[in-house]
Amino acid sequence: MSLYRRYGKRILDLALGVVALPLVGAAALVVVPAIRLEDGGPALYRSQRRGLRGRHFTMLKFRSMGVGAPDLRNADLSTLNSDDDPRVTRVGRIIRKLSVDELPQVLNVLRGDMSFVGPRPNMTRQSWDELTEQERKRVQVRPGITGLSQAYHRNAATTQQKYALDCEYVDTVSLLLDLKIIAKTFTSVLAARNINASGTAGEGERS
Repeated sequence: MSLYRRYGKRILDLALGVVALPLVGAAALVVVPAIRLEDGGPALYRSQRRGLRGRHFTMLKFRSMGVGAPDLRNADLSTLNSDDDPRVTRVGRIIRKLSVDELPQVLNVLRGDMSFVGPRPNMTRQSWDELTEQERKRVQVRPGITGLSQAYHRNAATTQQKYALDCEYVDTVSLLLDLKIIAKTFTSVLAARNINASGTAGEGERS
């Protein structure tokens, strides 16, 4: 294991997390009241996810769906995405398009549950014994707010393509690669290209 993967990646996460924390606070001042005013429900969505070495943790997001919205899935169990998904609120469409709904995950990064860059964390529906080889490989690193698939394909990649890219990332993780993924994610969000109105995954939730 490289020195960066063992020590440097966590140091980078903490440094970026401290820098990003004021942005999370500023966004919360706008987003939280908007969500609460729209339907009176909680502003945060909490979801149990599988993290490093398969450990479960609670992932945070700004809620973008109506309270009690059903978790709809495709045949491969990936989250159903649709431009006109009725589960997504008006505020939710805006914060998803801007990827603002992911900002609370900076707190997950600071707590050590996640990294800024890594495979997106899966839900915990399956037991460890039910996971495929690819799914087990994905959790050899901390899950990320963004990753290779999210940076370069947004919502266009299939589940198989995402997993292949995740495994490629696990094999090649480096400081340069992380910086490239962060930069590409930032430019993609600004351009808002290849992202549907329901964002990068669903609130069963966006994966």
